[in-house]
Amino acid sequence: MDIEIKALTPDLEEAYFDFFDHRAFSDGSPYYPCYCNAFNMRAEEIENMRKQTVSYGTGTEGWKRTLRETASRMLKEGNIKGYLAFDKDIAIGWCNANDKMNYYRIGEFDLDFVSEERNPADCERNGLIKSVVCFEISPEYRGKGIATQLLKRVCTDAQNQGYSFVEGYSTDKTETVSAFTGPVHLYKKMGFTEYSQVGSAEIMRKGVLF
Repeated sequence: MDIEIKALTPDLEEAYFDFFDHRAFSDGSPYYPCYCNAFNMRAEEIENMRKQTVSYGTGTEGWKRTLRETASRMLKEGNIKGYLAFDKDIAIGWCNANDKMNYYRIGEFDLDFVSEERNPADCERNGLIKSVVCFEISPEYRGKGIATQLLKRVCTDAQNQGYSFVEGYSTDKTETVSAFTGPVHLYKKMGFTEYSQVGSAEIMRKGVLF
C-alpha cells in the first residue's frame, strides 16, 4: 500500500477536518467528536469552550461545532502539530506529535480534571523531547502498519530537528477503541524502551541523536 505521510500545515486544514469528520471514530469510538486539540489546552480554555457550546445549543452538535472552530484557530496559529497519512488524496490516519513543552496533559485524561500547568516536570526546555500523544487510523486501514509509518516519520523529523528524545504514552489497551496513545509493542518495535509511569500510561522513550 502506497501511503504518504505529510506534516500538518495550515494548508492541509481541509484534509484534516475531512478525516475527523468522515473517517476518524467511525467505529463508534467514545471520543467522537474530537479534533485532537485538548492536549494543548489549559483548563480555562476548555471551560471557555463549554461556555461557547451553550450558545450553540446543547448536545453533541453544539460541542462539535465549538471543538471544530477552536481546532481551526489552533491549527492556523500552529498550536496543533502532527502528521496525516494519505492514501492517494484521502487522509486516512493521524498522529499528534509536538514539543513536549506544548502539552498540558499526556496519556489518557479526563476533561473534567485538567491542569493549568504545562505537562512535564522532566522536560526543562523546548527542543528536548518530541511527544507523541495520539494516533487515530480509519477502521478499514488498521492493522496495515500505518501507525508504524507515522511513528517512523516522527522519529526521523525529531532527529533532523535536533531533539534528544521521542516519547509515547501507552496504556497498552490493544483490544479497545480507547487505545489512542498506541500500544506498547508499537513503540518497542521502533526501539523505544520503558522510561517511567504517568497515571495509567507507560512512558516509552527513544533517544534519537546518534
